Amino acid sequence: MRRKKLFTTLAPITAVALLTSGCLNDGGSAQTGSGSGNTSTTVEIMTGMGGGLLQAVKASLDPYAKEQGITIKWSPSDNFNQLIVTRVQGNNLPDIALFPQPGIMKDLAAKGKLAPLDDILDMPTLKNSMTPGALEVGTQDGKLYGLMMSMNVKSLVFYPKQAFESAGYEAPKSIPELLALTDKIRSEGKTPWCLGIESGPATGWPATDWMEELVLKYGGRAKYDDWVTHKIKFDSPLVRQAAGTFEKIAFTEGNVLGGRKSISSNNFGTAGNPMFRTPPGCYLFKQGNFVAEKGIFPDDVVADIDNRVGVFGFPPATPDGENSIEGGGDLAGLFSKDNAAAKKLLQYMSTKDFGTAGAKMGSWMSPHKDFDVANYPTNTIRDIAKIAYGSTSLAFDGSDAMPGAVGSGSFWKGMTGWISGQQSLDQALKTIDGSWPAS
Repeated sequence: MRRKKLFTTLAPITAVALLTSGCLNDGGSAQTGSGSGNTSTTVEIMTGMGGGLLQAVKASLDPYAKEQGITIKWSPSDNFNQLIVTRVQGNNLPDIALFPQPGIMKDLAAKGKLAPLDDILDMPTLKNSMTPGALEVGTQDGKLYGLMMSMNVKSLVFYPKQAFESAGYEAPKSIPELLALTDKIRSEGKTPWCLGIESGPATGWPATDWMEELVLKYGGRAKYDDWVTHKIKFDSPLVRQAAGTFEKIAFTEGNVLGGRKSISSNNFGTAGNPMFRTPPGCYLFKQGNFVAEKGIFPDDVVADIDNRVGVFGFPPATPDGENSIEGGGDLAGLFSKDNAAAKKLLQYMSTKDFGTAGAKMGSWMSPHKDFDVANYPTNTIRDIAKIAYGSTSLAFDGSDAMPGAVGSGSFWKGMTGWISGQQSLDQALKTIDGSWPAS
Protein backbone atom coordinates (compact mmCIF):
# COMPACT_ATOMS: atom_id res chain seq x y z
CA MET A 1 0.00 0.00 0.00
CA ARG A 2 1.02 3.59 -0.48
CA ARG A 3 2.05 4.32 3.13
CA LYS A 4 4.54 1.50 3.08
CA LYS A 5 5.90 2.43 -0.32
CA LEU A 6 6.90 5.87 0.89
CA PHE A 7 9.03 4.46 3.68
CA THR A 8 12.67 3.65 3.13
CA THR A 9 13.57 0.00 2.78
CA LEU A 10 15.45 -0.13 6.07
CA ALA A 11 12.59 -0.75 8.48
CA PRO A 12 10.96 -3.65 6.62
CA ILE A 13 14.28 -5.40 6.03
CA THR A 14 15.35 -4.96 9.66
CA ALA A 15 12.01 -6.26 10.84
CA VAL A 16 12.28 -9.33 8.66
CA ALA A 17 15.80 -9.92 9.93
CA LEU A 18 14.60 -9.84 13.53
CA LEU A 19 11.71 -12.16 12.76
CA THR A 20 13.86 -14.75 11.03
CA SER A 21 16.82 -14.60 13.40
CA GLY A 22 15.13 -16.48 16.23
CA CYS A 23 15.21 -13.41 18.45
CA LEU A 24 11.50 -13.71 19.15
CA ASN A 25 11.44 -17.31 20.35
CA ASP A 26 11.59 -16.47 24.02
CA GLY A 27 8.84 -13.84 24.08
CA GLY A 28 5.33 -14.39 25.36
CA SER A 29 2.62 -16.01 23.28
CA ALA A 30 -0.70 -14.45 22.37
CA GLN A 31 -2.12 -14.56 25.90
CA THR A 32 0.61 -12.27 27.30
CA GLY A 33 -0.71 -9.00 25.85
CA SER A 34 -1.06 -6.02 28.12
CA GLY A 35 -4.73 -6.66 28.78
CA SER A 36 -4.68 -10.46 28.94
CA GLY A 37 -5.87 -12.42 31.90
CA ASN A 38 -7.89 -9.57 33.33
CA THR A 39 -11.03 -7.55 32.77
CA SER A 40 -9.29 -4.36 31.71
CA THR A 41 -11.42 -1.93 29.77
CA THR A 42 -8.38 -0.19 28.30
CA VAL A 43 -7.24 -1.44 24.90
CA GLU A 44 -4.01 -0.37 23.25
CA ILE A 45 -4.16 -0.28 19.46
CA MET A 46 -0.84 0.08 17.68
CA THR A 47 -0.90 1.23 14.05
CA GLY A 48 1.18 2.64 11.25
CA MET A 49 -1.74 4.76 10.08
CA GLY A 50 -1.60 8.51 10.09
CA GLY A 51 -3.34 11.55 8.67
CA GLY A 52 -6.83 11.25 7.29
CA LEU A 53 -6.92 7.46 7.41
CA LEU A 54 -6.21 7.33 11.13
CA GLN A 55 -8.76 10.06 11.80
CA ALA A 56 -11.34 8.12 9.79
CA VAL A 57 -10.72 4.94 11.78
CA LYS A 58 -10.89 6.82 15.07
CA ALA A 59 -14.16 8.46 14.01
CA SER A 60 -15.57 5.00 13.35
CA LEU A 61 -14.27 3.15 16.40
CA ASP A 62 -14.05 5.69 19.26
CA PRO A 63 -17.82 6.30 19.59
CA TYR A 64 -18.51 2.55 19.80
CA ALA A 65 -15.76 2.11 22.38
CA LYS A 66 -17.23 4.92 24.48
CA GLU A 67 -20.69 3.30 24.33
CA GLN A 68 -19.16 0.05 25.57
CA GLY A 69 -17.15 1.69 28.35
CA ILE A 70 -13.86 0.92 26.62
CA THR A 71 -10.90 3.29 26.60
CA ILE A 72 -8.69 3.07 23.52
CA LYS A 73 -5.03 3.96 23.83
CA TRP A 74 -3.94 4.75 20.27
CA SER A 75 -0.23 4.16 19.55
CA PRO A 76 0.53 5.34 16.00
CA SER A 77 4.05 4.99 14.65
CA ASP A 78 5.74 5.96 11.40
CA ASN A 79 8.13 3.08 12.04
CA PHE A 80 5.47 0.46 12.70
CA ASN A 81 7.14 -2.54 11.05
CA GLN A 82 10.30 -2.32 13.11
CA LEU A 83 8.65 -1.14 16.33
CA ILE A 84 6.08 -3.95 16.48
CA VAL A 85 8.85 -6.53 16.17
CA THR A 86 10.88 -4.78 18.87
CA ARG A 87 7.88 -4.72 21.20
CA VAL A 88 7.15 -8.39 20.63
CA GLN A 89 10.79 -9.21 21.24
CA GLY A 90 10.59 -7.35 24.55
CA ASN A 91 7.24 -8.95 25.46
CA ASN A 92 5.69 -5.48 25.55
CA LEU A 93 2.65 -6.25 23.45
CA PRO A 94 -0.23 -4.01 22.42
CA ASP A 95 -3.67 -5.56 22.64
CA ILE A 96 -4.41 -5.03 18.96
CA ALA A 97 -2.11 -4.14 16.09
CA LEU A 98 -3.21 -2.84 12.69
CA PHE A 99 -0.69 -4.30 10.24
CA PRO A 100 -0.20 -2.44 6.93
CA GLN A 101 1.12 -5.62 5.24
CA PRO A 102 0.53 -9.33 5.87
CA GLY A 103 4.16 -10.46 5.92
CA ILE A 104 5.15 -9.54 9.47
CA MET A 105 1.68 -10.42 10.74
CA LYS A 106 1.96 -13.94 9.32
CA ASP A 107 5.46 -14.38 10.73
CA LEU A 108 4.22 -13.39 14.19
CA ALA A 109 1.25 -15.73 13.83
CA ALA A 110 3.54 -18.61 12.87
CA LYS A 111 5.56 -17.96 16.04
CA GLY A 112 2.42 -18.08 18.21
CA LYS A 113 2.39 -14.39 19.04
CA LEU A 114 -1.09 -13.66 17.64
CA ALA A 115 -4.39 -15.22 18.62
CA PRO A 116 -6.49 -16.91 15.92
CA LEU A 117 -9.72 -15.07 15.26
CA ASP A 118 -11.86 -17.91 13.92
CA ASP A 119 -13.54 -18.58 17.26
CA ILE A 120 -13.93 -14.88 18.06
CA LEU A 121 -15.54 -13.63 14.85
CA ASP A 122 -18.67 -14.68 12.97
CA MET A 123 -16.84 -16.46 10.17
CA PRO A 124 -19.86 -17.59 8.09
CA THR A 125 -21.14 -14.01 7.94
CA LEU A 126 -17.66 -12.67 7.17
CA LYS A 127 -17.20 -15.10 4.29
CA ASN A 128 -20.44 -13.90 2.72
CA SER A 129 -19.79 -10.22 3.40
CA MET A 130 -16.13 -9.61 2.63
CA THR A 131 -14.74 -8.81 -0.80
CA PRO A 132 -13.47 -12.13 -2.21
CA GLY A 133 -9.85 -12.69 -1.24
CA ALA A 134 -9.85 -10.26 1.69
CA LEU A 135 -9.97 -12.99 4.34
CA GLU A 136 -7.26 -15.02 2.62
CA VAL A 137 -4.86 -12.11 2.99
CA GLY A 138 -4.92 -12.51 6.79
CA THR A 139 -4.98 -16.30 6.87
CA GLN A 140 -2.02 -18.39 7.99
CA ASP A 141 -2.05 -22.21 8.02
CA GLY A 142 -5.81 -22.28 7.59
CA LYS A 143 -6.60 -19.88 10.45
CA LEU A 144 -7.50 -16.19 10.37
CA TYR A 145 -5.02 -14.02 12.26
CA GLY A 146 -5.46 -10.70 10.47
CA LEU A 147 -8.87 -9.14 9.89
CA MET A 148 -8.83 -6.71 6.97
CA MET A 149 -10.53 -3.61 8.38
CA SER A 150 -9.64 -1.10 5.69
CA MET A 151 -9.07 -1.52 1.97
CA ASN A 152 -7.31 0.30 -0.81
CA VAL A 153 -7.55 -0.38 -4.52
CA LYS A 154 -4.70 -0.23 -7.02
CA SER A 155 -6.25 -1.66 -10.19
CA LEU A 156 -7.48 1.71 -11.41
CA VAL A 157 -7.05 3.91 -14.46
CA PHE A 158 -8.02 7.57 -14.08
CA TYR A 159 -8.89 9.89 -16.94
CA PRO A 160 -9.97 13.52 -17.56
CA LYS A 161 -13.69 12.91 -17.62
CA GLN A 162 -15.04 15.63 -19.89
CA ALA A 163 -12.28 15.43 -22.50
CA PHE A 164 -12.31 11.62 -22.49
CA GLU A 165 -16.06 11.43 -23.03
CA SER A 166 -16.12 14.26 -25.57
CA ALA A 167 -13.55 12.36 -27.65
CA GLY A 168 -15.88 9.36 -27.67
CA TYR A 169 -13.52 7.09 -25.74
CA GLU A 170 -14.94 4.22 -23.70
CA ALA A 171 -13.57 2.16 -20.83
CA PRO A 172 -11.88 -0.96 -22.22
CA LYS A 173 -13.14 -4.39 -21.20
CA SER A 174 -9.90 -6.28 -21.83
CA ILE A 175 -6.17 -5.68 -22.16
CA PRO A 176 -6.34 -5.86 -25.98
CA GLU A 177 -9.03 -3.15 -25.86
CA LEU A 178 -6.80 -1.08 -23.56
CA LEU A 179 -3.94 -1.37 -26.06
CA ALA A 180 -6.32 -0.47 -28.88
CA LEU A 181 -7.50 2.61 -26.96
CA THR A 182 -3.87 3.60 -26.42
CA ASP A 183 -3.18 3.29 -30.16
CA LYS A 184 -6.33 5.26 -31.03
CA ILE A 185 -5.45 8.18 -28.76
CA ARG A 186 -1.90 8.28 -30.13
CA SER A 187 -3.11 8.06 -33.74
CA GLU A 188 -5.18 11.20 -33.14
CA GLY A 189 -2.05 13.14 -32.27
CA LYS A 190 -2.64 13.01 -28.52
CA THR A 191 -0.59 11.45 -25.73
CA PRO A 192 -2.34 8.42 -24.18
CA TRP A 193 -0.52 7.95 -20.87
CA CYS A 194 0.98 9.86 -17.97
CA LEU A 195 3.48 7.74 -16.07
CA GLY A 196 6.07 8.36 -13.34
CA ILE A 197 7.87 6.05 -10.92
CA GLU A 198 10.07 8.49 -8.96
CA SER A 199 9.54 8.27 -5.20
CA GLY A 200 12.80 9.22 -3.50
CA PRO A 201 14.45 6.19 -1.87
CA ALA A 202 11.40 4.11 -2.91
CA THR A 203 11.72 4.94 -6.62
CA GLY A 204 10.41 2.10 -8.73
CA TRP A 205 7.42 0.97 -6.70
CA PRO A 206 4.81 2.27 -9.20
CA ALA A 207 6.50 0.11 -11.86
CA THR A 208 6.21 -2.93 -9.61
CA ASP A 209 2.49 -2.17 -9.35
CA TRP A 210 2.26 -2.30 -13.15
CA MET A 211 4.02 -5.66 -13.26
CA GLU A 212 1.92 -7.05 -10.44
CA GLU A 213 -1.22 -5.89 -12.21
CA LEU A 214 -0.31 -7.59 -15.46
CA VAL A 215 0.89 -10.82 -13.84
CA LEU A 216 -2.41 -10.97 -11.97
CA LYS A 217 -4.47 -10.35 -15.12
CA TYR A 218 -2.59 -12.82 -17.31
CA GLY A 219 -1.95 -15.53 -14.74
CA GLY A 220 -4.99 -15.28 -12.50
CA ARG A 221 -4.98 -15.28 -8.72
CA ALA A 222 -3.46 -18.76 -8.27
CA LYS A 223 -0.41 -18.14 -10.47
CA TYR A 224 -0.06 -14.63 -9.03
CA ASP A 225 0.21 -16.11 -5.53
CA ASP A 226 2.77 -18.63 -6.79
CA TRP A 227 4.81 -15.80 -8.27
CA VAL A 228 4.64 -13.75 -5.06
CA THR A 229 6.07 -16.75 -3.15
CA HIS A 230 8.65 -17.43 -5.91
CA LYS A 231 7.17 -20.75 -6.96
CA ILE A 232 7.02 -19.01 -10.33
CA LYS A 233 10.25 -17.16 -11.09
CA PHE A 234 10.60 -13.62 -12.35
CA ASP A 235 12.45 -15.06 -15.34
CA SER A 236 9.38 -16.95 -16.55
CA PRO A 237 6.99 -16.82 -19.52
CA LEU A 238 4.24 -15.31 -17.36
CA VAL A 239 6.35 -12.41 -16.10
CA ARG A 240 7.83 -11.86 -19.54
CA GLN A 241 4.32 -11.65 -20.98
CA ALA A 242 3.48 -9.00 -18.38
CA ALA A 243 6.69 -7.12 -19.15
CA GLY A 244 5.94 -7.26 -22.88
CA THR A 245 2.60 -5.53 -22.41
CA PHE A 246 4.11 -2.89 -20.14
CA GLU A 247 6.81 -2.32 -22.75
CA LYS A 248 4.19 -1.78 -25.47
CA ILE A 249 2.48 0.84 -23.33
CA ALA A 250 5.45 2.60 -21.77
CA PHE A 251 8.22 2.32 -24.35
CA THR A 252 6.34 2.93 -27.61
CA GLU A 253 7.20 6.37 -28.91
CA GLY A 254 4.34 8.80 -28.35
CA ASN A 255 2.55 6.72 -25.73
CA VAL A 256 3.85 8.44 -22.59
CA LEU A 257 4.07 12.14 -21.87
CA GLY A 258 7.78 13.00 -21.87
CA GLY A 259 8.72 9.64 -23.35
CA ARG A 260 10.38 6.63 -21.79
CA LYS A 261 13.35 8.71 -20.64
CA SER A 262 11.14 10.77 -18.31
CA ILE A 263 9.44 7.92 -16.47
CA SER A 264 12.13 7.26 -13.86
CA SER A 265 12.46 10.92 -12.93
CA ASN A 266 8.77 11.81 -13.07
CA ASN A 267 7.23 11.82 -9.58
CA PHE A 268 4.50 9.23 -9.10
CA GLY A 269 2.20 11.65 -7.28
CA THR A 270 2.22 14.53 -9.74
CA ALA A 271 2.70 12.47 -12.90
CA GLY A 272 -1.02 12.43 -13.66
CA ASN A 273 -1.66 16.14 -13.20
CA PRO A 274 -1.06 17.10 -16.87
CA MET A 275 -4.26 15.29 -17.83
CA PHE A 276 -6.18 18.15 -16.22
CA ARG A 277 -4.71 20.74 -18.56
CA THR A 278 -6.67 22.19 -21.48
CA PRO A 279 -6.18 20.32 -23.74
CA PRO A 280 -5.17 17.32 -21.63
CA GLY A 281 -1.50 16.41 -21.57
CA CYS A 282 -2.56 12.77 -21.39
CA TYR A 283 -5.75 10.75 -21.15
CA LEU A 284 -4.87 7.74 -18.99
CA PHE A 285 -3.14 7.44 -15.61
CA LYS A 286 -2.81 4.18 -13.65
CA GLN A 287 -2.58 4.58 -9.88
CA GLY A 288 -4.25 3.65 -6.59
CA ASN A 289 -7.35 5.24 -5.11
CA PHE A 290 -5.26 7.48 -2.84
CA VAL A 291 -4.43 9.87 -5.68
CA ALA A 292 -8.03 11.07 -5.68
CA GLU A 293 -7.53 12.53 -2.21
CA LYS A 294 -6.51 16.09 -1.47
CA GLY A 295 -2.76 16.53 -1.64
CA ILE A 296 -2.13 14.37 -4.72
CA PHE A 297 -4.43 15.50 -7.52
CA PRO A 298 -4.64 19.33 -7.68
CA ASP A 299 -6.91 20.86 -5.06
CA ASP A 300 -9.27 22.35 -7.62
CA VAL A 301 -9.67 18.94 -9.25
CA VAL A 302 -10.37 17.21 -5.94
CA ALA A 303 -12.92 19.88 -5.05
CA ASP A 304 -14.86 19.06 -8.24
CA ILE A 305 -13.74 15.46 -8.62
CA ASP A 306 -16.98 13.96 -9.89
CA ASN A 307 -17.02 16.37 -12.84
CA ARG A 308 -13.28 16.39 -13.50
CA VAL A 309 -12.21 12.79 -12.97
CA GLY A 310 -13.38 9.48 -14.37
CA VAL A 311 -12.10 6.04 -13.40
CA PHE A 312 -12.33 2.48 -14.65
CA GLY A 313 -10.89 -0.76 -13.38
CA PHE A 314 -7.74 -2.05 -15.07
CA PRO A 315 -9.32 -4.61 -17.40
CA PRO A 316 -8.84 -8.40 -17.40
CA ALA A 317 -6.87 -10.24 -20.06
CA THR A 318 -10.08 -11.11 -21.91
CA PRO A 319 -13.60 -9.68 -21.57
CA ASP A 320 -14.85 -12.86 -19.87
CA GLY A 321 -11.61 -13.60 -18.00
CA GLU A 322 -10.89 -13.66 -14.28
CA ASN A 323 -11.14 -10.12 -12.98
CA SER A 324 -9.07 -10.15 -9.83
CA ILE A 325 -7.83 -6.78 -8.64
CA GLU A 326 -4.72 -5.69 -6.82
CA GLY A 327 -5.02 -3.78 -3.59
CA GLY A 328 -4.17 -3.72 0.05
CA GLY A 329 -5.45 -2.79 3.44
CA ASP A 330 -4.77 -2.80 7.16
CA LEU A 331 -5.11 -6.06 9.06
CA ALA A 332 -6.21 -6.15 12.69
CA GLY A 333 -4.35 -8.73 14.73
CA LEU A 334 -5.08 -9.69 18.35
CA PHE A 335 -2.31 -10.21 20.88
CA SER A 336 -4.49 -10.25 24.00
CA LYS A 337 -6.78 -13.20 23.45
CA ASP A 338 -8.16 -13.02 27.02
CA ASN A 339 -9.00 -9.32 26.89
CA ALA A 340 -12.78 -9.19 26.45
CA ALA A 341 -12.70 -5.50 25.56
CA ALA A 342 -10.17 -6.06 22.77
CA LYS A 343 -12.22 -8.93 21.38
CA LYS A 344 -15.35 -6.77 21.44
CA LEU A 345 -13.62 -4.07 19.40
CA LEU A 346 -12.44 -6.63 16.87
CA GLN A 347 -15.91 -8.08 16.60
CA TYR A 348 -17.29 -4.64 15.85
CA MET A 349 -14.55 -3.95 13.29
CA SER A 350 -15.56 -7.15 11.50
CA THR A 351 -19.12 -5.99 10.80
CA LYS A 352 -20.30 -4.35 7.59
CA ASP A 353 -21.63 -1.42 9.63
CA PHE A 354 -18.18 -0.49 10.91
CA GLY A 355 -16.68 2.54 9.21
CA THR A 356 -19.76 4.54 8.33
CA ALA A 357 -18.35 7.71 9.91
CA GLY A 358 -14.90 7.16 8.44
CA ALA A 359 -16.23 6.47 4.96
CA LYS A 360 -17.96 9.84 4.90
CA MET A 361 -14.55 11.48 5.39
CA GLY A 362 -13.28 10.03 2.11
CA SER A 363 -10.01 8.51 3.36
CA TRP A 364 -11.24 5.05 4.34
CA MET A 365 -12.82 2.23 2.32
CA SER A 366 -14.60 -0.84 3.67
CA PRO A 367 -13.54 -4.34 2.56
CA HIS A 368 -17.18 -5.49 2.88
CA LYS A 369 -18.82 -5.88 -0.50
CA ASP A 370 -22.23 -5.25 1.10
CA PHE A 371 -21.12 -1.99 2.69
CA ASP A 372 -23.51 0.81 1.77
CA VAL A 373 -21.62 2.80 -0.88
CA ALA A 374 -23.93 5.77 -0.22
CA ASN A 375 -21.70 6.41 2.80
CA TYR A 376 -18.83 7.48 0.52
CA PRO A 377 -18.79 11.22 -0.12
CA THR A 378 -18.28 11.26 -3.91
CA ASN A 379 -19.38 9.30 -6.94
CA THR A 380 -15.73 8.76 -7.77
CA ILE A 381 -15.09 6.89 -4.51
CA ARG A 382 -18.36 5.01 -4.96
CA ASP A 383 -17.24 3.92 -8.44
CA ILE A 384 -13.90 2.74 -7.05
CA ALA A 385 -15.66 0.78 -4.33
CA LYS A 386 -17.96 -0.86 -6.87
CA ILE A 387 -14.94 -1.90 -8.94
CA ALA A 388 -13.50 -3.64 -5.87
CA TYR A 389 -16.75 -5.17 -4.65
CA GLY A 390 -17.52 -6.59 -8.09
CA SER A 391 -14.12 -8.19 -8.60
CA THR A 392 -13.34 -11.89 -8.72
CA SER A 393 -10.81 -11.59 -5.93
CA LEU A 394 -8.69 -9.04 -4.06
CA ALA A 395 -4.99 -9.88 -4.36
CA PHE A 396 -2.68 -8.11 -1.92
CA ASP A 397 0.09 -5.96 -3.36
CA GLY A 398 2.70 -8.50 -4.44
CA SER A 399 5.87 -6.59 -3.58
CA ASP A 400 4.47 -5.88 -0.10
CA ALA A 401 4.09 -9.62 0.42
CA MET A 402 7.54 -10.54 -0.92
CA PRO A 403 10.68 -10.63 1.26
CA GLY A 404 11.85 -7.09 1.97
CA ALA A 405 15.13 -7.58 0.10
CA VAL A 406 13.08 -8.27 -3.04
CA GLY A 407 9.78 -6.40 -2.75
CA SER A 408 11.36 -3.24 -1.32
CA GLY A 409 14.76 -3.74 -2.91
CA SER A 410 15.75 -5.62 -6.04
CA PHE A 411 12.26 -5.44 -7.60
CA TRP A 412 12.17 -1.64 -7.29
CA LYS A 413 15.74 -1.31 -8.54
CA GLY A 414 15.32 -3.82 -11.35
CA MET A 415 12.26 -2.12 -12.76
CA THR A 416 13.89 1.29 -12.52
CA GLY A 417 17.03 0.06 -14.24
CA TRP A 418 15.07 -1.55 -17.06
CA ILE A 419 12.78 1.41 -17.65
CA SER A 420 15.66 3.89 -17.62
CA GLY A 421 17.62 1.73 -20.06
CA GLN A 422 20.46 1.03 -17.64
CA GLN A 423 19.92 -2.73 -17.89
CA SER A 424 18.05 -5.17 -20.07
CA LEU A 425 14.90 -7.00 -19.06
CA ASP A 426 16.93 -10.24 -18.96
CA GLN A 427 19.39 -8.70 -16.52
CA ALA A 428 16.65 -7.26 -14.34
CA LEU A 429 14.66 -10.50 -14.05
CA LYS A 430 17.70 -12.66 -13.37
CA THR A 431 19.01 -10.22 -10.76
CA ILE A 432 15.68 -10.18 -8.93
CA ASP A 433 15.52 -13.98 -8.93
CA GLY A 434 19.08 -14.12 -7.62
CA SER A 435 18.24 -11.76 -4.74
CA TRP A 436 15.48 -13.99 -3.36
CA PRO A 437 16.44 -15.24 0.13
CA ALA A 438 17.39 -18.90 0.29
CA SER A 439 14.89 -19.57 3.11
